[in-house]
Amino acid sequence: MAARVKIALLAAAIALALATLAQAETTQRGTLRVSFEGRLSPKALPRQGSAPVAVTVGGRIATTDGSSPPQLQTIAIAINREGRLDLAGLPSCTLKQIQPSTTAGALAACRGSLVGEGSFSAKVLLPQQSPFPSEGKVYAFNGTFHGKPAILAHVYGTEPAPTSSTIPFAISRASGTYGILLSASLPQVTANWGYVTGLEMTLGRAYRYRGRPHSYLSAACPAPKGFPGATFPFARASFGFAHHETLTTTLTRSCKVRG
Repeated sequence: MAARVKIALLAAAIALALATLAQAETTQRGTLRVSFEGRLSPKALPRQGSAPVAVTVGGRIATTDGSSPPQLQTIAIAINREGRLDLAGLPSCTLKQIQPSTTAGALAACRGSLVGEGSFSAKVLLPQQSPFPSEGKVYAFNGTFHGKPAILAHVYGTEPAPTSSTIPFAISRASGTYGILLSASLPQVTANWGYVTGLEMTLGRAYRYRGRPHSYLSAACPAPKGFPGATFPFARASFGFAHHETLTTTLTRSCKVRG
């Protein structure tokens, strides 16, 4: 019995690993490799109107020869036009409230504006030392940047010393296949850490405003009438690096019509 349980657990772990790999789209130029990941939950959505969803997006950066990748300087993520953003009545946070600050301090100041969370990873470069990994939490707050709607991604790490940075992702309208564009510049983060190797955020929040339910993100399934589901371009990401190098990739995902 114990052996069967171990085999079942091993099979489940392998299935989970394969499912995780299937979520990523990898693009490469020279020795530089970027894996773009994304998920939509739930996958069962209405054909008409929209329903609350959570969206996870992120990237992993590495090189095939083990060398240090160039510094990540910009990120632009476009989400399919079936996605909708609702900011009505949602509290707004400012950079001054969370920068500089610990994770606990940022949450104490702007918990009402929280719209997501995630993680980051980086390699720290110190004189006469090999790069060593640093990891930390990311909390995403509804806010503004240069007077326009934005997601303020608060990044806090403890290596080599406690350090916080805030990445403003400006929110704008995309055109054509996509509807929401998130774009950010990362010079402050790449100054604090040697180079970023990964960043992931899950966005989504249900709340009430004036007695009515709202969802920060909602979506519909773009399936034609008579079809039970659809496969669609879920998100497109462009990663800009030092020396004017850019890698772009697109994720394709599927959904089912609910009901």
